[in-house]
Amino acid sequence: MKATQRLHNLGQSIWLDNITRGLLDSGTLKRYIDELSVTGLTSNPTIFDQAIKNGTAYDAAVREKLAQNKSGEELFFELALDDISRAAALFRSVNDRTDGVDGWVSLEVSPLLAYDTTSTLAAAKDLYKRAGQPNVFIKIPGTEEGVPAIEEAIFAGIPINVTLLFSREQYLAAADAFLRGVERRIDAGLNPSVPSVASLFVSRWDAAIMGKVPDPLSNQLGIAIARRTYKAYRTLLDSPRWQRAFNAGARPQRLLWASTGTKDPKASDVLYIKALAAPLTVNTIPEATLKAFADHGEIGAILAADGGDCEEVLAQFGRAGIDIDALAARLQDEGAKSFVQSWNDLMAVITAKSAALQRAAAQ
Repeated sequence: MKATQRLHNLGQSIWLDNITRGLLDSGTLKRYIDELSVTGLTSNPTIFDQAIKNGTAYDAAVREKLAQNKSGEELFFELALDDISRAAALFRSVNDRTDGVDGWVSLEVSPLLAYDTTSTLAAAKDLYKRAGQPNVFIKIPGTEEGVPAIEEAIFAGIPINVTLLFSREQYLAAADAFLRGVERRIDAGLNPSVPSVASLFVSRWDAAIMGKVPDPLSNQLGIAIARRTYKAYRTLLDSPRWQRAFNAGARPQRLLWASTGTKDPKASDVLYIKALAAPLTVNTIPEATLKAFADHGEIGAILAADGGDCEEVLAQFGRAGIDIDALAARLQDEGAKSFVQSWNDLMAVITAKSAALQRAAAQ
């Protein structure tokens, strides 16, 4: 039995952190579903950027959109929604079989809206409607301005993947927004079962301090933060507040491990997959890491509900001069700025590709 199947049987959902037209057209995504226990996927601007820039799979679709006078952001979202809808159809049987617990694909709102609550909410509603599939998560960043949009989107019944979370405190703010949206639905007599995941970014912690801490602490910070956050997650699920919502028909907002590709070439290529096995969670895995785990992965001990030794490990980082709270804020801010840069790069690629195809058609 492959390690991916064993991880799935343990109760953790394996999602692919990638989507391209090539993956869909070649049948590779279908093969990952059938052979590697993949039950969902996530996307981001960088993935689309590379796929559109470095290949021809999107050329025919771009020509079609150009003929319809589409350009820029509008053209991109049409391309992305085509891919997302096709992927959602592949995962639809998983979504149906699990009664909406699994089988999700994610598409994010424009990162340019990360600090604009009203526009983020409007974009989330529009994208979810246009996707035309029920098993589509709309990604909203868990920034200070994104948190109110999360609450409103959940209240509106839109499935949400909260992204750009880096700490226990940022997770708890997003979880509180999710619960407020659910509780408002209960008070309004609406179905409170609105699916959601909260995505905690892991490897970026270790990348940020690489070479700045003693060797025994290398590649340990992200895992310790994840364990601390997992404890908060389990504590929330055990709370009377959550259990009242559950009793009224709500379902958990699952914790999702994001950024789980190993950044340090000296470390195991499946480090974060092995370390973060836990039921009722999701791990969205880069394609290369997924294949590596299927080939030679091992499952470590299941995460302890009480966080294990995470506080002791984090205290060691404190003594090594790492300000955890300040770094969490910095990583979220840098993450938002990075998403904006990736988005701007993607728009430049769309513009360049459009111009090249128009020139070719005119010759």
